[in-house]
Amino acid sequence: MHTVWKGAISFGLVHVPVKMFTATEDKDVHLRMIHKECGTPISNVRTCPHCEKEVQWDEITKGYEYEKGRFVLFDADELEAIKPENTRTIQILDFVDLTEIDPLYYQKAYYLSPDQAGSGAYNLLLEAMRQSGKIGIAKIAIRSKSSLAAIRAVDNCICMETMHYPDEIRSLQQVPNLPEQTTVNDKELVMAKMLIEQLAAPFDPNKYTDDYRVALQAAIQRKIAGEGPDIVTAPSAERTNVIDLMAALQASLEAVKPAASDDAAADTSGDRGKGKTRSTRGRKKEGAVP
Repeated sequence: MHTVWKGAISFGLVHVPVKMFTATEDKDVHLRMIHKECGTPISNVRTCPHCEKEVQWDEITKGYEYEKGRFVLFDADELEAIKPENTRTIQILDFVDLTEIDPLYYQKAYYLSPDQAGSGAYNLLLEAMRQSGKIGIAKIAIRSKSSLAAIRAVDNCICMETMHYPDEIRSLQQVPNLPEQTTVNDKELVMAKMLIEQLAAPFDPNKYTDDYRVALQAAIQRKIAGEGPDIVTAPSAERTNVIDLMAALQASLEAVKPAASDDAAADTSGDRGKGKTRSTRGRKKEGAVP
């Protein structure tokens, strides 16, 4: 696994050096945008619609649109100055029960492993959380973004899940058409509860699959195996540099020049020898005639 962050978990005066690893991976089948006419992948180009030209990275700054078409700008130094002071510490603020946290708050999961000589403190925190049944609520800054996080024990590993702040969770009052009161038929409710009981089972994540991804991967393999009309090869980029083309031509000529010169020399030598023989014989015959 690739280390995405190094720092320490801090609770009270205890300091636990850890390394962070992403606990999940993206299994989506990513399809690229292809130009139908020639089969070339489409590239995303940064352009300025006002200047009508491509914009390089060194010409770009960041800004917040506070009104339509009006921006307040920040350079890199200004953004660096307002970053959280301690970006290498997972500071546990409270310990709570796992059941008190609505899954709506969770974002992304990470594994934390002990770093260097921190295995003793790591094992202490792991076992203390396991036996107490509590999880830590912490603050952490990853890539300049401050997040809440839940720190908990999963088997023999400390796991961390970043969380949304409360003001990032939209209010249920914004959801349209929610019933003000729930009124149901008693008989229908009994039957619905019976159906739930019949479908109840222990949670086994291995029995759930992404049916669309499986079907898409199978379709991709069928197209590859069939080499049908949907298989295209992107054309090679044309060389537009005249110097490169001339250099390639010169190199090609140099590669075949010795062989061609030797063949030409051999042919010339042979012709000269034959000519000389014919000439000599001719003169001898002419001299012999009285």
